[in-house]
Amino acid sequence: MKRKTAVLLVGALAASLFLTGCSGNSASNEYVSVGGYKEVEVEDIDEPEEVTDEDVDSYIEAVLTQYGTQEEIKDRAVADGDTVNIDFVGKMNGEAFDGGSSEGYNLVIGSGSFIPGFEDSIIGHRPEETFDWNGSFPEEYSNNPDFAGKDVTFTITVNYICGETTLPELTDEFVQTVSEKSKTVEEYREEIKKQLAENSTVDYDTTLQQSAWEAVLEKAEIKEYPEGEVEKYSQELIDQYKAAAEAYGVEYSDFLQQYYGVSEEDFEKQVQDAAEQSIKERLVAEAIADKEKLSPKNDDEWQKEYEALAEEYGYEDVDALMEIADEDTLKSIIIINHVKEFLAEHAIQVKE
Repeated sequence: MKRKTAVLLVGALAASLFLTGCSGNSASNEYVSVGGYKEVEVEDIDEPEEVTDEDVDSYIEAVLTQYGTQEEIKDRAVADGDTVNIDFVGKMNGEAFDGGSSEGYNLVIGSGSFIPGFEDSIIGHRPEETFDWNGSFPEEYSNNPDFAGKDVTFTITVNYICGETTLPELTDEFVQTVSEKSKTVEEYREEIKKQLAENSTVDYDTTLQQSAWEAVLEKAEIKEYPEGEVEKYSQELIDQYKAAAEAYGVEYSDFLQQYYGVSEEDFEKQVQDAAEQSIKERLVAEAIADKEKLSPKNDDEWQKEYEALAEEYGYEDVDALMEIADEDTLKSIIIINHVKEFLAEHAIQVKE
């Protein structure tokens, strides 16, 4: 998947590439036509760099931090600049509201993370104290315009003041708690080095595949969309947002304006554009897959693809995956993935 070329020459070489690219290098069906999908030119992508000991150290340091234990200070009052662990419940007109409550929240006093006055109200209180703070949302509150200027009461409990974090020691015993493969520190370092190298390769492959895919999509021409598909897909998306608006207890048009800053008309135009793009991608992938015979050939091969997809997306099995996506959707994902891999394998990376 690593085809490269030096600076492309003009003249005869360019003409040669053009001519050879035309023959057998196009795919079409009744809906779409795409030419020049083999040896499509993409911008040069840097090869994955070798993983260093410093890279491994940084990764392991992050793992140790996750398992660190934090000192809980409970013998003094909260001061400006402290990090405190708190529980809080926000109420308006005596009723708790969505997004206004949390437990075990770490807050840096003076960070300005909360509405004005909230953090200052905690200063001087001691751990295990519970108190009410009465305040109001700013007149211009972009997070939720419905709350702007409204009075609010927060019931706040100070759990503790956060002290220094002590990291565990990197020992064979610790390694066995965080790794299913390694038994020793040395084995763990090798495991992490291999994992980081694989991650870099995946990033490289993904970037190349997406670059080639976007270049081919740009070349593709839609003849027509299958009858009713754009409307059907658009309506499914709109229905999802209408359901979300209903869950929030607001009108659909108000929901779009408040949370996305768009009018109903503009939003539904964006939805149609998204529907057309999604259907175009499926049609292009199907045309290339048919031409190059990239689709699974029988039920057993499809089943293996479903199983790989379920594992990749973190589902227990194929049945669990199919609860959130129908078979046609999964087939489309699989075909697009195969086409992306094919395009990347044949792409030419060009250095300017």
